[in-house]
Amino acid sequence: MSVENNADVLRRGPVSMLFVPANRPERFAKAAASGASAVILDLEDAVAPADKAAARTAIVSGLAGIPCVWRINAIGSGAHAEDVRLLERMRPDAVMLPKAEAGPAFDAFAAGVPGVPIIALVETARGIATARLLAAHPAVVGLAFGTLDFCVDVGADHIRPVLDPMRMELVLAARLAGIAAPIDGVTADVRTPGAARADAEHARSLGMGGKLAVHPAQIAEIGEAFLPSQAQLAWARRVMAAGDGVAVVDGEMVDAPVKARAARILARAPVP
Repeated sequence: MSVENNADVLRRGPVSMLFVPANRPERFAKAAASGASAVILDLEDAVAPADKAAARTAIVSGLAGIPCVWRINAIGSGAHAEDVRLLERMRPDAVMLPKAEAGPAFDAFAAGVPGVPIIALVETARGIATARLLAAHPAVVGLAFGTLDFCVDVGADHIRPVLDPMRMELVLAARLAGIAAPIDGVTADVRTPGAARADAEHARSLGMGGKLAVHPAQIAEIGEAFLPSQAQLAWARRVMAAGDGVAVVDGEMVDAPVKARAARILARAPVP
């Protein structure tokens, strides 16, 4: 896959993005072969402070056939400046900025890494409050939601009733800016079969476009969740076969918005 195609994937919206500690280069190839839409080489939370220098030495700017994204350390953190200096020498397909918040500091960061697409990882109350400005920034190709850190920032429980309004704000911000639908946060539970799928299905139902992952086993579940089910595809085909104008399908009225939803479902169908 060419760099141009990698950029297209990121702008269109990756369905799954797999975190890998940047100081574990022996895992890079396995992550690239996991089926994830993109791999995030993590210089931030996955790497202890004492290991960050080694991670910068081990990190690579590209992976075979898959977009390579670096998650660097947040603006204002002690490790951020070194990460930016590394970005000046090596250019991944995109950079993920944690605790992203619109404002002069973000503008200065973007100006300092010209030409590097930015995925803004929203993890704070101020990040949510400025999400529409972030999404509209010319360097930003996507938004992602750091649900765990957000709950720490606001002192809330990590539950759907708390997080769903924030998810919808990111969905609206992305839609208004004309960029890809946002990427939902991780499912920390890596032992329960179906946990990542259930969370991904919920995110998709809210209009989100993909999900972050912390384990290769989550990738297939996330991918399945963002594909339409056979029942949805069958419904969409019946709707599209109903002809022009208002019709009734399965006892429900079908008009232009319903047909538009059906067309969108069919567009998400896997290619035979």
